Order: sequence, then C-alpha cells, then structure tokens
Amino acid sequence: MRQPEIAALMVEAIRFREERGEYDLHSYVVMANHVHLLITPRVDVPRLMQSLKRFTAREANRILGLTGHRFWQEENYDRLVRDDKEFLRIVDYIEMNPVHAGLVATPEEFLWSSARPITNRPQDAILPYK
Repeated sequence: MRQPEIAALMVEAIRFREERGEYDLHSYVVMANHVHLLITPRVDVPRLMQSLKRFTAREANRILGLTGHRFWQEENYDRLVRDDKEFLRIVDYIEMNPVHAGLVATPEEFLWSSARPITNRPQDAILPYK
C-alpha cells in the first residue's frame, strides 16, 4: 500500500462501504502494511471484512500486475469498544499511527487518514513514506 494508487483504492473502498450503509465510519488510517478501522458495523463483520479484503486484494493485484498472490493476511483483529474513553483512545491511536511511525509531524498531514480533511486531499498526492 506504499503506492498512492493502492492507498487511494483502500480509502475509496472504505468510504464506499460507509456510503452503502454497511457501517458508520469513525476513524481510519491506511499504512504501508496494514489498515486500522474504527467502525460501528451495520452488517455481519466477518462477511464485511471478507468482502472488503476480496475487492481490495483483487484491485490492488490488478494495479500491481499480479495474479494468484495473497495481498492480505488471513487474520483480522476486532474488538468491542466499551466506553467513550476507550473510543477516544482508539481514535487517537489510529490517527497518530503515521506520526508514531515517523512519517509526518501531525496526523492531518497524512494523506490516507480520517484525520486529514477530505477537502484538502490532492487527487494525485504521493504517500509520505521514507
């Protein structure tokens, strides 16, 4: 997901599923080797993840010119958010992920995150990976 086209694909797929009403999207970040999502699901989570991973893997492999290659790992990690304090801690963890990785100085600078205002996202932006 280091390639801007693939990172953009991930964000588009995440937002598309939100628009379809599959979940309420609270926070996300697309990193080079993983994605964090904080959602309130409106559909079965295992089916949602299988569908999201299948679509993005197929499209990412198409972009990369690969066939028959595994794009995602098998596992997903999900957990129940128990209260507002934990919710805010998780939002902070997700949106600070690129900062802690040393990719940007502030969360809003990272192009593939819910911390960045949509209106400020350039269409042809380049990921700030080192």
